[in-house]
Formats: sequence, C-alpha cells, structure tokens
Amino acid sequence: MDFFNIFAILVAAISALVIGFIWYNPKVFGTAWMQAADMTEEKMKGANMVKIFGLALLFAFLLATALPGIVIHQMGALSLVGGDSVNALPSYEAFMLDYSEAFRTFKHGVLHGVIVGVFIALPILGTNALFERKSAKYILINAGYWIVTLGIMGGIICAWK
Repeated sequence: MDFFNIFAILVAAISALVIGFIWYNPKVFGTAWMQAADMTEEKMKGANMVKIFGLALLFAFLLATALPGIVIHQMGALSLVGGDSVNALPSYEAFMLDYSEAFRTFKHGVLHGVIVGVFIALPILGTNALFERKSAKYILINAGYWIVTLGIMGGIICAWK
C-alpha cells in the first residue's frame, strides 16, 4: 500500500499559494500584514515575483512532502517494517486490511495539520519575529496563515487516497 500520493502533495502545495492569495489580500489581512511587516507598495514593486512565487511553491512542496508521515497514521505502521511492505511479516498485511482506511479523512488531516501549525510553525515564526522586533500582530497574521494552510494541506493529503 502506497501512502505517498504525488497528486495530493502537488495539490496541497498549490493550496498554500491559493490560501496565501486570500489571506494576504488587502480585504482580509493584507493591509494589516503590510503595516505589521513594515512593508510598502514601493518595496513590493521592486520584487521578482516569479522568483518569490516559484520558491514559495517549492517550499510548500517540501512541507507537503513531510506531511504524510504526520497526518496519515498508517505511515507509522509502514515505518515499523522498514518502509517496504514487501519485506513485512503476514501480520502487517492483516493489520493493514483491518486499518488501512482508519482516520483517512479530510477532517482528521486538518486536525493534524493544525497541530503542526500550532506546535511547529507558530514557535518558529514567533521566535524569528521576536528577534526581528516584530509585533504580536505580525506573529498572529503569519502564524495564522500557516496554521490554516497546514490544516488544509493536511486534510488534502490525509483524505486523498
């Protein structure tokens, strides 16, 4: 049984950009983020947007690649047999017949994605922002984006079989 679905990974990575377009829109958090980040229209105009969005997609792809091991519980059972079910004992196959679909829902993936956002993304972003002397507003806007995004990414990856 293969739990690494490249299509789910790609869609999850793309979802990070889609959510970002919404989250950082001036009608949502974009204006507040610009103020908190000390960002101006002039600074934004001088940017290489192809490079920024290309790298953002690459980074989202890397995150999405790491999520199956976190949001799909069956990956833990696969890791116990060395990552190759061909070499597993017959009990592994029996276990997977019984539990291969357990907790493979969008909702469950969202739960684990949000947990990753709160317990990994928030502390990393928060620590950086503190040393950069950024405000709580800046931390909340950016961490909020990653909490929501990792939730959606986790949901996509967990549910897509």
